[in-house]
Amino acid sequence: MKKLLILALMAVLCQYGIAANKTFPLKGTVVSPADPRIRYMGRISFTNPQRPTWNYPGVQIITAFEGTSLRMMAKPKSGYFMAQIDEAEPFKVAFRGERDSVVTLATALPDTRHTVRLMYIIEGYEFYPEFWGFLLDEGRSLLEMPGVPTRKIEFIGNSITCGYGNEGMSKFQGFEYETENHYYSYAAITARNLEAQHWVVARSGIGAYRNYNGPKTGNPESNMLAQYEYTGYAWRPELRQQPTFLTEKWNFNRYQPDLICINLGTNDLSTPNYELSLLKQNYQKLLKMVRQHNPKAKIVFLTGSMLYNEELRLQKQLLDEVTAEAKKAGDKEVYRFDMSPIAGDPWYGNDWHPNIRQDEKMADELTPFLRKLMNWY
Repeated sequence: MKKLLILALMAVLCQYGIAANKTFPLKGTVVSPADPRIRYMGRISFTNPQRPTWNYPGVQIITAFEGTSLRMMAKPKSGYFMAQIDEAEPFKVAFRGERDSVVTLATALPDTRHTVRLMYIIEGYEFYPEFWGFLLDEGRSLLEMPGVPTRKIEFIGNSITCGYGNEGMSKFQGFEYETENHYYSYAAITARNLEAQHWVVARSGIGAYRNYNGPKTGNPESNMLAQYEYTGYAWRPELRQQPTFLTEKWNFNRYQPDLICINLGTNDLSTPNYELSLLKQNYQKLLKMVRQHNPKAKIVFLTGSMLYNEELRLQKQLLDEVTAEAKKAGDKEVYRFDMSPIAGDPWYGNDWHPNIRQDEKMADELTPFLRKLMNWY
């Protein structure tokens, strides 16, 4: 218990960081992000191997180290991570200030081997986070990488998959990065239940053909069909020049999942003025694109928890049709699953989104279905 309190306290006290400059020189052994003993999971650009960058949630950084302390370096204002040292309780760390560049993850540890697991837990489309490496005790080094699960899942989705507002206390409270936590999303919980890796392609507001409150004709420049083949979420019309990595096409050879879960449609149908025929066409096009890049994966179309009444009926009907037609056309590895709609106030986070309790409920529903489908016992 004392160890956990020390870890959590240091994360809070040091979230403001210490910039690497002449006044506060870094002390200890600096570990480059390019060190081969660091394992990365998620859609990350290594165009500059000293500054790996991304903007989807769920990106993970894992390694083992020796010594009594560990500090992490990142670009200031990169956002929020969950950190886990050894098997201790995970805790949140922040890079939010203009000079946040170093955060202490652990101190006063036993002088032996340790592991660290980091997960980026928010959407980084405004922050463009960068990982800059680790600081260890003087003279210490990283150790052989810990193993990771061999089972592989990809989640394609919207705000529900991201974990939007799941730490919020009221459905009437708006979006805040402080209350988004992908670590506690149904996707991350399900992956942990199944002892699987999970990689994420998800963005709040995105749809299969029409983003939230978009035109009836859809958003062909920024929907999931337009974004799936890129390393990061690439559409920021307010930026005159996109960061270089957002023009980078994703190399699908880097990750071939066994299982892909697609949870879209909520934004396409969540406001009036949608066109069902266009939505169905884009579901079909997206399935074709996903299958082309992942020829051996089982693909599951999900219904999330934020549709009700007629829109929920239409969503289920469309997905049933797309799945049946794909099977008839020869793709036998396409499946369907519906998670329960949010049932009332105790299950809401911010902006009418699932809270952590609802995320746990969805994971409890989805896990046994996927376990049986994949024979992951």
